Amino acid sequence: MKKNIFIAIMLLSVYLMACRPTKQINKAIAPKETLPVPENQTKDDSLKQINDALTQLKAHYIDFRTFNAKIKVESSDSKGKNPDITAVVRIIKDSAIWMSLSATFLNIEVYRVLIKKDSVILLNKQEKEVQYRSMDYLQEVTQIPFDYQTVQDLIIGNPVFFNDKITSFRQQENYVLMTSVGDFFKNLLTLTHDSKLMLRSKMDDVDQTRSRTADVTYDGYENNSGIFFSTMRQITASEKNKIDIRLNYKQYEFNKDLSVSFSIPKNYKRK
Repeated sequence: MKKNIFIAIMLLSVYLMACRPTKQINKAIAPKETLPVPENQTKDDSLKQINDALTQLKAHYIDFRTFNAKIKVESSDSKGKNPDITAVVRIIKDSAIWMSLSATFLNIEVYRVLIKKDSVILLNKQEKEVQYRSMDYLQEVTQIPFDYQTVQDLIIGNPVFFNDKITSFRQQENYVLMTSVGDFFKNLLTLTHDSKLMLRSKMDDVDQTRSRTADVTYDGYENNSGIFFSTMRQITASEKNKIDIRLNYKQYEFNKDLSVSFSIPKNYKRK
């Protein structure tokens, strides 16, 4: 349970392995593990299509000062369904990510977390324990090469492990597919045809000796104050073990004044 909680914390972020797409994605993409994406073309019109798609995708990058959200987190693993979690998340951009995790059915806070660029503090409020960890610990637990920026982008809904080195591109009537290859993952993005909003991010490890793979679907887009934000996300994370996570952003707001104060009771034991 403790490990699943920690993975759920990060997967208010992360996206790994073959997912179970929503209806919207099912209509767009056949449920195949490998999609028939053609090799990169060098014709001027093809290059223009790629550059235009990248420009539109970047235009949806969410830049912000602060972020505050209440999220319903459902998860399951090989042992079955885990208890639902209600997460309150506060972010001060490029500085701190504060989280409070409560058992939904009891409405009791179980964990409180503070993530900074080089560290993680976890309060176990039931056991009255505090853990101090590095970002390397997050990589160990989640099996993903996390840094602070990646975690922040995952929670906000910006692309991760994706760059401008497009190795394949395909434009269909209702969607656009394009693939980039980075140091860790090959990432196949599925975008809406018109506005180039992300529908799916399918990542496979570039290291063929590992089975790390990630898959996330984005749905329930809303546009408040000019920001397109996905309120429904489905994630599957897997390497040796597999966990499915569904995130439902019940409330959210950008650029409001907020606090991320984090006090540690004196009677908490360090673990």
